[in-house]
Amino acid sequence: MTQHEAILALVSGKVQGVWFRASTQKVAQSLHLIGYAKNLPDGRVEVKACGDHDSIQQLIDYLHQGPELAEVSQVDLQHIDPFEASAFRTI
Repeated sequence: MTQHEAILALVSGKVQGVWFRASTQKVAQSLHLIGYAKNLPDGRVEVKACGDHDSIQQLIDYLHQGPELAEVSQVDLQHIDPFEASAFRTI
């Protein structure tokens, strides 16, 4: 059985209005992750995701870069209880 893990990431910088959420969704779907990405009122993007370790790590790597127009200045990352994932919708 594959071990799952889950993350909560708060991504700062120029991450709204640059297709960050849509591109994160596309990457996460290709990695078979569940979760969501949403804009926050303070200009950050919140990402929650759950899946296998390698896929989560690939998503984390992507969050530090983002799409071409993004300028990521910081990614605050927390590992959270993967059992919370049952409340996630597909990214």
